[in-house]
Amino acid sequence: MKASILVRAEWDPEAEVWVATSDDVPGLVTEAENPAELERKLLVMIPELLELNNDLLNEFPSEVPAFVASQQFTKVRLRA
Repeated sequence: MKASILVRAEWDPEAEVWVATSDDVPGLVTEAENPAELERKLLVMIPELLELNNDLLNEFPSEVPAFVASQQFTKVRLRA
């Protein structure tokens, strides 16, 4: 039985949104303008996507922690 779900969230500077995906939840791809909105979407999408695949749903307990690992890259100017 899987003990947690890992979601990766990366900042897309062109679209100016956070993009979330997860190997633990097939089909999970969503975006949001801020982390709070992203969390609201994930709370709905993760259960829905897992329920679509009963075999996968059975790999998790009825309540499971979801860890959102976020990355945001920026450029730092060192010389003028």
